[in-house]
This record gives sequence, C-alpha cells and structure tokens, in this order.
Amino acid sequence: MGRGFSKDISGDRFHIITLGCKVNQCESASFERELVSSGWTPAESGQDAHVVIINTCTVTHNASAQSRQAIRQAIKANPSALIIVTGCYAQVYPQDISKIEGVHIIAGNTMKHKLTTLIRNSNLWGSPEMLIGEFNHGVPFYPETPPYTSTRTRAFLKIQDGCDSFCSYCIVPYARGPARSMPLKKVISILKSLANEGYKEVVITGIHLGRYGKDMEDGTSLKNLLKEIEKHRLPIRIRLSSLEPQEIDRELIEMVANTEWLCPHFHIPLQSGDNHILSLMNRRYKREDFIALILSIRKIMPYAAIGVDVMAGFPGESDSAFENTLNLLKGLPISYLHVFPYSPREGTPAEKFPSKVSPEIIKKRTSILRKLGKQKRDEFSISCIDLELEVLSLGAHDKFPGYSKGLSDNYLSIIFPSNRPLENTLLKIHIDRKIDDYLEGHISEL
Repeated sequence: MGRGFSKDISGDRFHIITLGCKVNQCESASFERELVSSGWTPAESGQDAHVVIINTCTVTHNASAQSRQAIRQAIKANPSALIIVTGCYAQVYPQDISKIEGVHIIAGNTMKHKLTTLIRNSNLWGSPEMLIGEFNHGVPFYPETPPYTSTRTRAFLKIQDGCDSFCSYCIVPYARGPARSMPLKKVISILKSLANEGYKEVVITGIHLGRYGKDMEDGTSLKNLLKEIEKHRLPIRIRLSSLEPQEIDRELIEMVANTEWLCPHFHIPLQSGDNHILSLMNRRYKREDFIALILSIRKIMPYAAIGVDVMAGFPGESDSAFENTLNLLKGLPISYLHVFPYSPREGTPAEKFPSKVSPEIIKKRTSILRKLGKQKRDEFSISCIDLELEVLSLGAHDKFPGYSKGLSDNYLSIIFPSNRPLENTLLKIHIDRKIDDYLEGHISEL
C-alpha cells in the first residue's frame, strides 16, 4: 500500500532530480519554469520538498539502476512528498518503478506536458497511478516554453525529439517515439526570450538533432534554422549538441567556422571503429567516412572541440575489432571521448545477438578507452595554451580562491584571477598554462 497524499499543495516547495542526457535537462528546466511561474518555490538544500519529480534515464543498465537509486533516495529524504517519476525509464519499464513503495505517479514521456496539471489535481491513495501513453500522431512536442535555470548563464533548448534510426543496441526510439520537431518560428521566439532574460549561451539539443525539421513538409532543416538565427543577431552564443557523422557536411562545418556566435564544438557518435561491428549496430557510415569527417573539421578549425561517443564490448566485438576502434581513435585529432560499456536493453535486436563479450573484457576495454580519452583531452587542452579564447564566466571557483571559472567556446574548463566573482559575462581569456583539469588564463578583453 503506497503512502497517502491528499492536501492542497499549491505554492509549496518542489525538487527536481534529473538523470541522463541534455534533453532531460532541458525538460526538467521547463518543469521548473512552469512550477515557478505557478507560484512554487524550489526547495533549498536541507529543506523538505512537498513535490519531487525524478526525470529518469534508461539508456544503459547502469542508468536504470541509478534511476531506481535516485527514486529511493528521494522518498527517504522527503517522506511526506508527492513522488512523481517520469522520463525514459518510466516510459519503457513502468512496472519496475511500480514495485518501489512510495511512488505516487509514474508518467511516461508522452505525459510530460501534463505534469503540472497532475500535481495540482493529485489526491492519491494506495497504488501508484501509472500514466504511460503511446506515441501516437497527436502527441504534442514538449516543451514549447523557454527552459529556466536560476543562474541564467547557460540554457538547454530541446528543438527535436524522438528517433527513427533504430540502432540495434538502442532503447531510445522505444522511450522517445518517432522523430518530431519544434516549429522554426517557435525556436526563434524562445531564443529571443532567453536572450532577453540574460542568458549568454544556449545549447540546442535533441534526441536526433540532425533530423530537425525532417518531419515537417516546409523544407525546415537544422542548417536553415541556423541561417534564420543569423538574421536576428541575438546577443547569445549557440552550441550544438550531438550530431550523427552522416549529418555533418562541409556546408555545416564552414557555417560553424565562419560564424562567431556558433561555438566551434562538434560532438559526434562513432560507437565503433570496425566496419563489421558498425553494420551489426545498424549504423549508417563506415570508419573511412568518420576519419574523413574528423580530418575535414580539424583542417578547417584547428582548435574546435571534437567529442566522440564510443562503445566497448558490443556483441561480436573481437580483439581485432576492438583494436580497429582503439587505433582509429589514437590516430585521430579528437578532443575527448565519452565511453560507454555495452549494455543489453530488453526489446532491442542486439539483446539476442550471439558472441557476447564477457563483463571482464568489457570492463578492461572501457578502462583502456577512458584512459585514451583523458590523454586526448589533455593533449587538446595543451594545444590551446597561448591562444585567446572566448569564455563564458560561471562565477567564483570553489577550489581556487580569488579565481573565477568559465567555459570556453571550444568546451574547455577555464579558470582566471578576478577581483570579484564574475558571472554570466563573455570574456576574452588568454590561456597561460594547464593546471589539473583546467586551463588557467587571464582576462585580455571584457
């Protein structure tokens, strides 16, 4: 029997816990904006919340486990709160969540647009209310409101949702539904709102960002959107989140290279550097295509950040296949790696593939790739010493007294001395040296 909840909670405190990707971060920021605009107050550290929303992830087994842990911790920390679980784990595995005592509402991704209404109308006793809808044609794009962060420095704006690619290992198409896009005019309107509110950087994100506009019939595309943004001369810089290799062409590369407000930063999933494994994964490119793309970006933008997703231990990944991936990455001028151990997801084709790789070998390969990733990040950081970078200041640094911290346009963590904690200002920083995981520099221009 679940805990009862039957009081008027209008105007009370809330807490949002977010796991997973930038899309989830964007949606959680929109939950926050909707609640704050309705008179709610974010719970401060040490305060009990009256409503807790856990926005979950299920891209890997570990992500699902972290989601369950976050739910249990939220219930323990807020014993009298209304507990709402939403997100990808809730959409795909709601029965697992229903076994956790203390959950009141399980709302899948199709129901995220109704969360504030659900909170207002909640009067729950007994078993959790399970609200898991199908991704029908009429499912609205959510959110279509500006995201919100209390610091108002960087915002994540989701302009695309869903995926139709069905890579053989991936649960996301089942968790997020078919590809769909925010109307171009709405994107521009929200960017204007964020600029007016003082944000200095907006990360444009999506589940399959390169497919933005493909579900529309008016010729909308990501490149067309960027050209439209250019016309408005907004006082913000734009960072693009992950793009598939086959969706980055020379025109887009040159657009990023020649546009001051577009951050020189590409995040590109590779997953494997072996053509046989790429075919088993249902990826739509070959290693040769990926090599040519990275070299093309680096030739045009010597100091652009190039991040790469890579997976270790996919079924059928032999020692030689892993070496193909490792050697490809060693030889490419990339900036950092996001490494994922393969995790079988129930309902995906790869779950039934033969030639499984043992957990011990997956762990070893993951460790090797992560070590390489740190090496690549260090090399890229060192290559930027003595450059002048555009840096968004993020406030005082808690480890270095008298220093402020910031994020460069090419995605490096920067520290610099300042007589006051600068925040939410775009600066020109001359890079002097590398210290720990940071680059240290000094202000050359405000």
